[in-house]
Amino acid sequence: QVQLVESGGGLVQAGGSLRLSCLASGRTFSNYAMAWFRQAPGKERQFIAGITWSGGAAYYVDSAKGRFTISVDNAKNTVYLQMSSLKPDDTGFYYCAAGVRPLTFINVHQYAYWGQGTQVTVSS
Repeated sequence: QVQLVESGGGLVQAGGSLRLSCLASGRTFSNYAMAWFRQAPGKERQFIAGITWSGGAAYYVDSAKGRFTISVDNAKNTVYLQMSSLKPDDTGFYYCAAGVRPLTFINVHQYAYWGQGTQVTVSS
């Protein structure tokens, strides 16, 4: 049974940093892509960042470029999202997702597995 378990969310002031973690288990993810999505109240789930399990090229939504970094630690079966220079607009529930490659990173429907999410709140 595949499980994605997120952690690391919380309340932070604007300009601060957080590191989200996603512990993946239940199968081999070598042919998977991993991603982080954000869902704000009343809005659709939005792609934030994605990377292949092997740690190849990473992809980001424009608003995350230069501020967020996605990475994979294969030995720990964990995907990270390092977020810095946080803004109130970054507030939302952050979800980890896994999908079989090839896929279009920004397409929410191409991910087969999702975590339960972790709340990030950035105060102004």
